[in-house]
Amino acid sequence: MTAVHIRPLDPTEDAELIHPWVTHPKAAFWMMQDAQLQDVEREYMAIAANPHHDAFIGLVDGEPAFLMERYDPAKAELVGLYEPEAGDVGMHFLVAPSDTPVRGFTRMVITAVMRELFADPATARVVVEPDVRNTAVHALNEAVGFVPEREIQKPEKTALLSFCTRAQFEAAVGVSA
Repeated sequence: MTAVHIRPLDPTEDAELIHPWVTHPKAAFWMMQDAQLQDVEREYMAIAANPHHDAFIGLVDGEPAFLMERYDPAKAELVGLYEPEAGDVGMHFLVAPSDTPVRGFTRMVITAVMRELFADPATARVVVEPDVRNTAVHALNEAVGFVPEREIQKPEKTALLSFCTRAQFEAAVGVSA
């Protein structure tokens, strides 16, 4: 059994850890390809200072393996781009690059991220806005219950606005959150 633990990201301590993750070619949709270490630290300091946005490090069997962000879409990221509902929580996630990919690992990570978000009884629906060109993440989102609603134009990308309720997540993964 794989153990997943999610802890708050410390911008000062963790910038060096996540810098190669967010600048890796496979993280192109994270839009930090040319970021220097201090840029990553500055970005995550800004997230830490924002009362509506949080960042976390995911550990799998004790090893740092993914980055997760949680935000209030009514106050950050999606302001004015859709009608937020009570209990909406926005999410981003990024799996650390690996020289030896493990089949099903990313799906296990997104499932753990969704379980973490739905562990809060106030979370009614998770909202995501991946780049429309990111077909790999669209498939992962669908696998855990997300339903695309429409394309939206953000300043940095055209995004596919998608939603996943607790019931949709539970039905997709076959267990209760």
